Amino acid sequence: MSDRPVWQGKPRPIALALKGLALFLICAVVIFPFLSVVSTSLATKQQIDANGGYVLWPTSISFDAYRQIFDGTGVGRSIVVSVGVTVVGTAFSLFCTVLAAYGLSRRNMLFQRGLLSFVLITLLFAPGMIPVYLMVKQMHMLDTYWALIIPSAVSAFNIVIVRGFIQAIPQELFDAARIDGAGEWRIFWSLVLPLSRAVIAVVGLFIAVGYWNNYFGPLLYLNDQTKWPLQLVMRSFVLQNHVTSNSSATPGQAAPPAQSVQMALVVIATLPILCAYPFLTKHMSKGMLTGAIKG
Repeated sequence: MSDRPVWQGKPRPIALALKGLALFLICAVVIFPFLSVVSTSLATKQQIDANGGYVLWPTSISFDAYRQIFDGTGVGRSIVVSVGVTVVGTAFSLFCTVLAAYGLSRRNMLFQRGLLSFVLITLLFAPGMIPVYLMVKQMHMLDTYWALIIPSAVSAFNIVIVRGFIQAIPQELFDAARIDGAGEWRIFWSLVLPLSRAVIAVVGLFIAVGYWNNYFGPLLYLNDQTKWPLQLVMRSFVLQNHVTSNSSATPGQAAPPAQSVQMALVVIATLPILCAYPFLTKHMSKGMLTGAIKG
């Protein structure tokens, strides 16, 4: 008889079969909707009408929906706006977050406890929409891209996660760096940042997804439609059933069905973040768990 615990023993065939079935069902639930979205965006009008509006596997592929989106519309410009806001906003937000987390993780910092309490209070009492709008207006950021970046640049939750990760770094490394003559900035750039790549990658992904999917901020602060990001263009199509006011079909060519254009916009909006996830999954568990466990 083996002395190993039950959870360390070899699983029975029935247990393996049940686990495989559960994993298959979970994957099917996740993959099926996305496959339907991609297939419908590539389907023809006849296939969509025959299948009741959504296609699971198109018999013939048509790129008319994507062609209409990028031909004579503002979608291409909106993608550039979304990418620019996401890249600049993520870099600026990461810089502020990591710098604040490092300062709040040092116990010998002046007013460390008071500043930490001030940051934690914002987790409980978030500012309302009207005060934030008035602040953006007072700073003359209306109808500018800075209104999409600065108000949401710093999150107390992200600061707490990164701070916990930095506190998990052994104190002996900081003491050795100070013995070698390194100052706070040298320790930050040469020691803390390289050791915090996991949590920076995870928090950066969360920040990037937030900037990419943000549509309420542009709806409040941007009046110029030429500055709209991709999410507002998608919203405009869903509400008004067209991509932009200057979109039009090619003369003599039937416009693609509305379902295909809707699904094509969803694919375009989802693809960048979907491509970024595989490169950061290896950091997910380490970055989140280490940052959340340490006080």
